[in-house]
This record gives sequence, C-alpha cells and structure tokens, in this order.
Amino acid sequence: MSALAVVLLSGGLDSATVLAIASDEGYACHALSVDYGQRHRAELAAAEEVARNLGAVEHRVMRLDLAAFGGSALTDPSIAVPVDGVKPDVIPVTYVPARNTIFLSLALALAEVIGAQDLFFGANAVDYSGYPDCRPEFMRAFETLANLGTKAGVEGHAIRLHTPIIAMTKAEIIRRGLALGVDFSHTVSCYQSDAAGRACGVCDACRLRRDGFAAAGVPDPTPYAA
Repeated sequence: MSALAVVLLSGGLDSATVLAIASDEGYACHALSVDYGQRHRAELAAAEEVARNLGAVEHRVMRLDLAAFGGSALTDPSIAVPVDGVKPDVIPVTYVPARNTIFLSLALALAEVIGAQDLFFGANAVDYSGYPDCRPEFMRAFETLANLGTKAGVEGHAIRLHTPIIAMTKAEIIRRGLALGVDFSHTVSCYQSDAAGRACGVCDACRLRRDGFAAAGVPDPTPYAA
C-alpha cells in the first residue's frame, strides 16, 4: 500500500511539478488547494485539472477569506500588482502575510486526519520574488513545529515536509516537470490572470515563468491576454 502524502497545489507551474514528483516517488497524493480570496479563480480551475491529469487520489479546496485582512496586492484589489520587476532586498506587495504558514498548517491538519506523515510543498528560493516564507530555514522551522504541535508528532509518527524544488532554477523545475509528464499549458502562474486563465505577461510571476521556459529551451505554452 502506498504511503499517503498531502500536496499543496496552487494550480501553478511549481506545485504541479511537485505533485508529479510526489506521485513518481510512489505516494498516494491528496491534493489541497486554498481559495483564499485571491484576485482570480483561474488557478483553482487549473489545480483541479492538474490534480486529475496527474492522478491525485483526491483534490480538496479549502475556502479561507484572507481578503478580509487584505495587506497584499493578491488579496486587495486597491493595491496594484507591480509590473516593474523585483527590487533587491525589497519584499514585494504581492507577498500575502503569513500565507505559507497558514497553507502548511491546513495541509498538516489534513495529514493528521487521513494518517499521512508526508507534506509536499512547492516553495522555491532561487527564481522567486523574495518572500520570507519560501526560504529553507522557514521550511525547517515549520517541520519542527509540526512535530512539536501535533498528536502524530508527539506519538512518534514523524511529520516530514518535502520541498523538492526549493533549490532549483525555474528552468530546472520545468525540465523536471516535463520529464514527469506535466502539461504546463494547464497551469496558471499569473498574479492577475483573466477568467479564461490567460496571463497578463507583465507581472513578476509571468516574467519568472517566461524566463524559465526560455532558459529551459522549450516552447512557452502559456496563453497570454495580449
């Protein structure tokens, strides 16, 4: 019987590759997406398709209204999504306060309920926007927290947090995903995608994605609005 894993699945390029990696390693994958009040729902539709295409055991969507707090260009429509690139040592306004802490906590809760000891998360600390909750030290700290603060951890059923792409470039992630059969045309990475899933082409997420395909030397299948 395959070991169970909870895979956080945003519908983007990175998390799709992580789901493929977890499945390739033999895990029975329970995909978890979060409808948190983000600017668009296209990524949730993408996550559903990715989960189905990559053979997830199930795909759950947790509804959580982080837009009630705002504080980010991704949850507050009055804050413009930046299109002028990442500035050194400046955390951009697309950072959603405590989002990864919250998402990982939800994945941890689901893992305890279904008896999974493995969490998979598509954090990346190479080609990324400088978010503090994507760094390896944060991931190690969360794994420690998970084992200190859960019934499973206290009873000796160690929780393991896997971040298999954290040290990869975007090009390396794309190559790995393609080797595992990921169809990236079904993924949505754009911060301000339209309802049809077409990317804006100018936000930081689009820039990283486009540059990644160029560096990987493979065609970019992303549908752009313009």
